[in-house]
Amino acid sequence: MALFKVKILAADKPFYEGEALSLIVPTVNGQYGILAHHSNTLGATVPGLLKITYPDNREEVLSVSSGIFKIEHNHVLVLVDSLERPEEIDINRAKREADEAKEALLQKMSRQEYYSTQAKLARALNRLKIKSNYK
Repeated sequence: MALFKVKILAADKPFYEGEALSLIVPTVNGQYGILAHHSNTLGATVPGLLKITYPDNREEVLSVSSGIFKIEHNHVLVLVDSLERPEEIDINRAKREADEAKEALLQKMSRQEYYSTQAKLARALNRLKIKSNYK
């Protein structure tokens, strides 16, 4: 299988720069698979599961938040607000954040606050899902 270059960056840390066999990113339309020589594309990521297959066929699953990705000339750039490996996720913190966001959604707030709170809830629920499915 052919390889392509990948660079994955979170707002607070670089994650990976190297080659990959495949990459799957979460989008609003579902999981978006990328292989070598993919057509040039821009897209948005949503909170979900990102899966990378390294050249040695090892796979790694990450919990990612919203962001963007760019595919250009066999190079993929993924920029997300945050990313975590399943073992890095604190399940108690994620549950607390989900509960706080659910409670906040019941309060009166501006449209901007509402969308921000929805994003926090989506991120917390995604973290819980990844932690429970990929220990």
